[in-house]
Parts: sequence; C-alpha cells; structure tokens
Amino acid sequence: MHGTGQTRRAFLATLGATTVGTLAGCLAEFDPLASTALDEHAATQFRQGLLNQGYRDVSLPESVEQAWELPANRGDHTAAKGSPVLAPTGDLVLADDTGRVRAISTDGEVRWETTITQATRGSHGTPAIANDTVYVGAYDGALSALDLETGRRRWRTDLGDAIGASPTYYNGSLYVAVEHAAPSGSVAAVNAATGDVQWRDSWPTNHPHSTVALDREHGRLLFGSNDGYCYAWSFPDLERAWRYDTGGDVKAPVAVADGLAVAPSWAETITAIDVTDGSEAWTFSTDADAMCAPAVHDGTVYVGSHDDRVYAIDLATGEERWRFETGGWIIGSVVATRDHVLVGSYDTRLYALDRDSGEPVWTTANRGHVTSAPLVTDDAIYYAERAVDGEADDPGMCYKLVQT
Repeated sequence: MHGTGQTRRAFLATLGATTVGTLAGCLAEFDPLASTALDEHAATQFRQGLLNQGYRDVSLPESVEQAWELPANRGDHTAAKGSPVLAPTGDLVLADDTGRVRAISTDGEVRWETTITQATRGSHGTPAIANDTVYVGAYDGALSALDLETGRRRWRTDLGDAIGASPTYYNGSLYVAVEHAAPSGSVAAVNAATGDVQWRDSWPTNHPHSTVALDREHGRLLFGSNDGYCYAWSFPDLERAWRYDTGGDVKAPVAVADGLAVAPSWAETITAIDVTDGSEAWTFSTDADAMCAPAVHDGTVYVGSHDDRVYAIDLATGEERWRFETGGWIIGSVVATRDHVLVGSYDTRLYALDRDSGEPVWTTANRGHVTSAPLVTDDAIYYAERAVDGEADDPGMCYKLVQT
C-alpha cells in the first residue's frame, strides 16, 4: 500500500520519473537524465556509498570489549547476512533472516520492529535510508519502504521471486538486482516515493544477488550474477554496455575504484575489469571460491575467500601485498578504516588487521559465523553473525564493541 500526501521525499523521488510496465527488457519511458541535477544520495547504505568501496574514515580502538549483544539471525543459509547501518536518528537499523527489520538504539534497546516477509530466508540485504525512509528487499521478491521513525510500511512492491541484494539509492530511485525462479534475473529502478517500477532489464540469465554499483564518473551501473557475468549498463541512460564472463558465480557486490570494477568469483578469482569497455585489467587467483565483498582504499583491494584467507591486492597491478589466514571461510564484507581492516570469518571471529602488514591487532570470539559488514562509528563497532545450526534457541547475534 502506498503512502498518501505530497511530502518533500515524495517530491524528490518523483521528480523526472514516470511509471512503466513490467519485466520485458529495457523500458524506455523512465528518463533518469531528468533528475541527475539533484545529485541526492542516501543518508546511509550498504558498502558506504554508490561505489561499494567499503571504506570508513575512522580509527579503530587498540583493544575492544563487548558492550551488548542482541539476538538477530536464526537461519543457517550460508549467504552473507544483512549489516547494521546508522540512521540519521542515531539508531541502528538492521534487517535479519527472520524477516524483521528493527530500529535499535546504541544502548541495545529495540525502538520498533516490523516484519516485512514470512519467507523462510527472510532478508539478507542491508537497508538504504533516505528522506526518513528505510528501503530493503527480502527473499519473497518484494522491496519494502518503511517509515524511519515508526517502522510503518509506506509501500511494498513485488519484483520477482527473491531479492538477496541490498538496494542502491540515488536521486529518488532505488536500483536493485532481482532473482527469478527460472532461474533468471533482472535489474530494476524503482521510484523511492511510490514503489512504482521505472525501468527494468532482464539481461542476467541466473540469480543475481550482487548489490548494484553506480559509477557516475564513468557512466556505469554494474553488478554480478550467478551466471558468472559482471554486467554493465550506461548511466544514467541505462543502455546495455558490456558483460564480462568471470567463469564462476559472482555473488558479492562489485567494488569500483579508479575506473576498475573488482569482482570476486566462484572461479576462484578476483578480477579487475575496466568499467568503460569491460576489458580485463588483471586476475588474481585464490585457492577457493570468492564471494566476499571487497573493500578498496588508497590503491589496495582487501578481500577474503573460501580458502580462509584475507588478501591485500594492488589495485593497479593485481599483485599480492599480503595475506592473513583465519580459521574459516570469509564470505561477508571486508571494511577498511584509516589504519586497519575489519573482517569476519566462519571461525566465529571478527579480526582487526593492520592495513599495511596484515598483522592482527585484536580479535573477538563470537557465537556464530561473522558474515555481515561491520559498522564502525566514532565510538563503537556493530556487526551481525549467522546462526551456526539455525536453532531458535541459539541464534546469531548483533554485537556492539567499545574500547576497553
């Protein structure tokens, strides 16, 4: 059900947008060029912005302790779980695999809770927040908009059979990869005020749950798919540009920096692709599948693999700078900060590594597999884990760490 009334957020979201029909390739009535002058970004979204770079310009404490924990994920599906984000209200917002979305104070108090789906896998996406609205998809194929203050649903739009990706917000539109049961896939632009579908393309041939990246400098919209391809459209006019075959499922967000799209693949590779023409810049080989969301900062890619390792790779050349061995798969999201790299592992630990050397600075022991992107603020670290066995009495937790 759509909200009523012409609010500021509705005005911004509908400016230059028209509603179009259903899935059938590239639909032309939507004119994103009409709203590009706004340059309006989300208050917060997955991977710290449109390029999925996963960098936070903050410093980590030299040692940490747990301030609180709150039950979160209860399913045992191996995909990475949703990550907490910090809303303009000062609260955390977290979607989990039970199908609920919660606003949580920094003291661990639940402000509101809304169930957006009864689907078995709930939601694995991370919310985008813009204009006092929370946007998140779920494994029932629907994208939902919730009021940030109350959790009340503003609208719900069915887009397919599953949404495992996080939505990307820009200039009043949400861009999201959608899975279809065939298996097939699509990417859609959705009006953030009304939930109406503005544009859609069914180019992907298998389930995509890689979060969309928008490279405005080079004019590209990009994401990966389970068919092994990294796909790119021109942006903002949304014409098909190129696709690159990695040889294995591309499940993680593609990070973009310096004109290169960094794509982890189940071909046991990390590949850098030229965003303009889709040509290969370099390929780095791991010893197992890679489905970890990379962090990219200051000319270095930080990424993990099913081979239990975190790698630091030179962005320009693809040469290894260092590696660090954990005790389990790394399928979540690496986060880089001023001096450190944060990464969670299936060995139930969160690691803080020195960015220059890869040496561990500290680690924390947790209950489950750490697969979310850690949220780093000026005074705390928040992250979520997946339940190891999916038992209701042994859920994965959301944690807050503070300096000791």
